Order: sequence, then structure tokens, then C-alpha cells
Amino acid sequence: MNESGIQPGFYAAPGSRTGIFSWIFSTDHKRIGLLYLFSIFSFFAVGVCFGLLMRLELIAPGRTIVGPSTYNAFFTLHGVIMIFLFVIPGIPVSLGNFFMPLQIGARDVAFPRINLLSWWFYITGGLLALLSLFTGHGPPDTGWTFYAPYSIRTGTNVVLAVSAAFVLGMSSILTGLNFITTIHRMRAPGMTWFRMPLFVWSVYATAWVQILATPILGITLLLVIIERLFGVGFFDPAKGGDPILYQHLFWTYSHPAVYIMILPAMGVVTEIIPVFSRRTVFGYKAIAFSSMAIASVGYFVWGHHMFTSGMSDVARVVFSFITFIVAIPSGVKVFNWVASMYKGSIRVDAPLLFVLAFIFLFSIGGLTGLILGALATNIQVHGTYFVVGHFHYVIFGGAVFAFFGGLHYWFPKITGRMYNEKRARLAWLFLFIGFNALYFPMFILGWEGMPRRYYDYLPKFQPLNVVSTVGSWIVATGLILLFANLLRSARKGAAAGPNPWGGTTLEWQTSSPPPHENFGEIPVITQGPYIYNPSKGKGHGTA
Repeated sequence: MNESGIQPGFYAAPGSRTGIFSWIFSTDHKRIGLLYLFSIFSFFAVGVCFGLLMRLELIAPGRTIVGPSTYNAFFTLHGVIMIFLFVIPGIPVSLGNFFMPLQIGARDVAFPRINLLSWWFYITGGLLALLSLFTGHGPPDTGWTFYAPYSIRTGTNVVLAVSAAFVLGMSSILTGLNFITTIHRMRAPGMTWFRMPLFVWSVYATAWVQILATPILGITLLLVIIERLFGVGFFDPAKGGDPILYQHLFWTYSHPAVYIMILPAMGVVTEIIPVFSRRTVFGYKAIAFSSMAIASVGYFVWGHHMFTSGMSDVARVVFSFITFIVAIPSGVKVFNWVASMYKGSIRVDAPLLFVLAFIFLFSIGGLTGLILGALATNIQVHGTYFVVGHFHYVIFGGAVFAFFGGLHYWFPKITGRMYNEKRARLAWLFLFIGFNALYFPMFILGWEGMPRRYYDYLPKFQPLNVVSTVGSWIVATGLILLFANLLRSARKGAAAGPNPWGGTTLEWQTSSPPPHENFGEIPVITQGPYIYNPSKGKGHGTA
């Protein structure tokens, strides 16, 4: 241990480079996970600033701080950054990269250099997205969906923004290929499929969505670039193209992308609940199979985004039915999480608080999703702020709250130090209250008919927009408290030890931070990961 209490073996492999080059050229999965973690939260900070500016503009009808074209640019960049640079890569590339090899007893991922290449693609895509702000004829104003034909005709810098999304898709595909190969080929001796931690199952299901769905988006974005540069009529009806085709192609990827966002979050939740309840997970196989079911059925529900586009009644009924079907495995997970806490010896620390918030907020998001999946109510609320509220309850209330829970849960393992629990709970309180103040009014606004994406609105909508804007300030306060606490604790927190929570998966059976190549000797697995032994706190048997 050095003076900071951190093992030097984690930060520098023998004979490795020094300084910044030892990070940006490292092939250690833990370092790459941290590179991703720092990168995505840097972009997250930029996206939050755009969101705050949007909410400040909407605090009152008419112009407040910016005009309509600037507001459209804020809206587009907030969406592109949050979707493509934060939530989609989010948990898999950071926590997944760091902990999946540890949890399966591997020394690294299957393709370490491709892992590093995926990070370089990610950084390149992020820089291209930011460069689109300052080049061409102004920042893109199409929204994060780049809907045709407007994305074909607008004079703003759409090509660079679309190119950024394409490069980010390449990064996602490489990560998915790497994870699938690693899980298939590099599990420790004795680790059968049903001895894998459920976080690994969720990452595995996500990886299949990444490699099968992302190429569809890549092809679609290339067609947009070709049409803008060469005038080939794919999507512009003035050139013989079909804008509805664009919607089909875009949502064929983008609805499965929702499960890229939420499945790893569900895996994080499933890791935290048994540790803080001192209980074996209820229904291990049901949770594992439900992850694969969500990933599988999620490919076939994209049409519910297009109920008002003029598709046939038969198609609308089929898509509506499948939308309700995909809710079943999600319901299985929620039931099993609650059942896992039943009669447990529950320890209510910050990771569990974020998980409980996840279950509550995600349930609201899921139930309002059924309202959008039903044909009659969809016609009423389609294209309104109801959709914005639903989306943020699923993604922010779901994926991001779980991300924060996982960050606190694995913080001692990553840094070797403990965070300040009181400050973490205070940050959680601000985030939970602010989140509901920010997004719940949107359900009411949408039901009353306020359209989304609009720069202005009728005066009757102002009171709830004021509540929503104040909620955004509370959320920002919570985020500042959360990250200030974690950054301070990484330097000055108390030493954590190898297993401060009494966790039973393999990452807790090594030092904090883990050494280079993770294990002195590859463990041999003799039982499942969630068998809690109060005397030893170990679940994986080793021989």
C-alpha cells in the first residue's frame, strides 16, 4: 500500500508507461472502465447544463433567455449527449468493463486492445458531437432523433452530429462483441451459466442487443449523410424518398436501445439488494431468463412509437400487444427484487436507497409506458410532455438512479476508500425530491395537451412549468453534492478493506482496488454467487 492507501499494482502494471499515457494506452479493463467513467460523467455534466438552460427558458411563456433556434440546438445537444454519450454506454462500458471480468474470475476481457479501441471511438464520437456546436452553419437543431425530412433539409451542421452518432455506434458494437466473447470463453473453472452473477447476465443480454441492433442505426445514419451530401432520395419525399421508412429504421434500433440503457441497471439492482438485505436472491433463474426475454422481445415493439404515422390497424394492434408482453419480464424482476428483501436483515445505506428509488420510479415509468402502448390513450398523449415524463422516469429514474447506486456500492472496491454516508444520503434526498418535482408535472402537462419539443407554450401551462424548473435546480444541487462527496472521499475517505459490505461475488474476494490481472490465482467455483454465510460473508466457493 502507498501513502494514499491504494495499491500501486492497480494503477501501473510492471513495465507500463507512466503519466497520462499509462491510462490512454492501457489495455487493463479496470483502467479502461475508469477512463469511460470519467469520460461519460464529463459529457453528462455538459448535458445537464443544456437541460438546465432548457428548463430556465421554459419557466415562462415567450422568450426568457434564448430564441427558438438556440432552444432547438439546446434540445438537440442535450438529447444527443445524454442518449449517445451517457445513458447508452453508461453502465456497461464503465461498471461493466471494470467488474464483469472480476465477477467471472477472468484476468481481463477477451480482446483488451479492441476494448481500448472502443474507448478511442467513444472519445472521437464525443469530440465530433461537441465540434458540431462550433462548425458549419450552426449547431444541429433536429432533435436527437434526426427525423427526416427536416434533417435532410436544415442548413445546420447535421452531418457532423450524425457522424458522431455513427462513430459512437461503432464503439458500442466493439464493446458488445468483447463482452459476449469474454463471458462465453473466459469464465473461471466451475462457473457454469447459472453460477454467474446476475449483473453478468444483464451485461450479456445487453451485449447481444448492442451487436444486433446498433448496425441498423449505423446504416440509417449513413443514408442520411449520403442524402445530404449527394442528394440521393432515401427519406426526402421531394426526391422520391419515404420519411416513414426513416422512422421504421430509427426505432428498430432505438427501442432496443432503451434496453441497452435499462438492462445493466437492473443487473446493478440485483447485485445490491441481496447484499443489503442479507438474503439469497429470490428466483435467480427467473431474473436471468427475464433479462434475455426483455432483450429478445424488445426487438419487436418499435412500432408503438409510430401509432399516429398511418400504419395499418392490424400492425398497430400487434405492436400494442407485444408492448404489453414485454412488460411481463420487467414485472418478474420487480416482484423478485421485493421478494428478495422480504424478511431480510435490511441495511439502509446509500446504495440501497438509490435501488429503492429505482424500483419506485421505474415502476411509474413502466406503468405510464403501458398507457402509451394502448392505442386509444396513445392517440391522446402522443407527442406531448406525457412522453417526456415517461421517458425520463424510465431512463433517469431507472438507469441513472441505478448507476448512482452501483457507483456507491462499488466505490470502495474501485478506490479502496469509503464515501461519506451522511452526505450520500443527503444527495439522494435532493435527487429524489428534485426528480419528482421536475418530471411528474410533465405527465399532467402532457395529459392536458402541452406538446413536447416546443419553444413556447400557452399561459395556462406556466404553473406546472415553474414547478418543473424549480425541480431541475434541486436535481442539480443533488448532483453537485453527490459528485463532490465521491471526489472528496476518493482522496480522504476511510480505508475500505476488501469487503466492506459483506458481498458474496468474486470481486469482493480480492483487494481494494483489485491488483493487476485481478487474481493471484484463478478461483475455482463450487457454488452460486448469492449464498450468504453470516460468519464468512462468502458465496463463491474456491478450491
